[in-house]
Amino acid sequence: MKPRQHAVSGLPNAAFWRGRRVLVTGHTGFVGGWTCAWLHSLGCDVSGFALAPSSNPSFCDLAGIAGRIRGVIADIRSQPDLAEVCSNERPQIVLHLAAQPIVREAHERPVETFDVNVMGTVHVLEQARLRSPDAVVVFTSDKVYAKREGEYSHTESDRLGPAESYGGSKACCELAIEAYAGAYLAPAGIGVASVRAGNVIGGGDWGSGRLVPDAIRAFSAGEPLRIRRPEGVRPWQHVLDAVNGLLLVAERSAQQRGHIGAWNIAPPPGPSPSVRSLAQLVADAWQDGAEVRIEPSAGFPEAPYLAVDSSRARRELSLRSPWTIDRTVAETVAWYRAAQAGADMWDFTQAQIAAYGLDRSQAETAQASG
Repeated sequence: MKPRQHAVSGLPNAAFWRGRRVLVTGHTGFVGGWTCAWLHSLGCDVSGFALAPSSNPSFCDLAGIAGRIRGVIADIRSQPDLAEVCSNERPQIVLHLAAQPIVREAHERPVETFDVNVMGTVHVLEQARLRSPDAVVVFTSDKVYAKREGEYSHTESDRLGPAESYGGSKACCELAIEAYAGAYLAPAGIGVASVRAGNVIGGGDWGSGRLVPDAIRAFSAGEPLRIRRPEGVRPWQHVLDAVNGLLLVAERSAQQRGHIGAWNIAPPPGPSPSVRSLAQLVADAWQDGAEVRIEPSAGFPEAPYLAVDSSRARRELSLRSPWTIDRTVAETVAWYRAAQAGADMWDFTQAQIAAYGLDRSQAETAQASG
């Protein structure tokens, strides 16, 4: 079952992507792997640049990403290695996702986190300056914003400056993007943008200290999931929501050939589940007596409430998720269950991409006829 190929508003346009050379940094990671899988289904000529997968198992290995793209295993901080790949591949679009993405690790290893995230981004932007692709889009984070009191949804124009290392490193990336866009890329007609995605869940994530991977590890071992901050609220969304937004922004950036700014990619307005609620949804979907226990701990600094306003992407890119949070959790758990059962996870992943596109197309048709 292949994704739909005709143009649907709010989904990548296959006619734009077919045959296009795309470099994905971070292709061995969770979001990067799903990005490569969707690009492959669109007929792109995909190459990758990343460290080896950071977990075993990994989405990259189970879905067989390495056998379907030309991937180079190297450190994004190595400018010579990145320059060689860019010279060989001559990408028309660069999607930069390589990063140190774990908030807890950032708190414990801030110097390395700033080094990887900031200088890695600078190296990618420098290659764009030297080689003039059609567009470069950097995947940053919804955690770049300065703290606001109360239940406030951040817009792209809000002040940057979180009080923790992970978000701080990503905010620095945004400043590097602004500098390169203004001084070099936009004047040269190179499209440039950043994507600030909300909390992403989906099949194939085994990152440490993340709610869903922690739940899958616990439930698979017959143990309860222990959560430390049950009332925390985050803008949860399926990984395909984030990848869809990334590809739509890349299309727009390549077409306009200039700086199109930052884009929040997040669920629509409305209540988001708390950590407790989402954990229970995962437990209910997993079944087999899965249990959630509350064990509060001080830990490291985290905002109790985080929400971002994605109205710009909804208005200008027709971005709409076809999946509710219940469906998102169901598809996520189904992926892990299929992997445990030994299914062909490339085919399973492609089936989920196809279902996502079909559901979006049907929603658009229903809206037009309603």
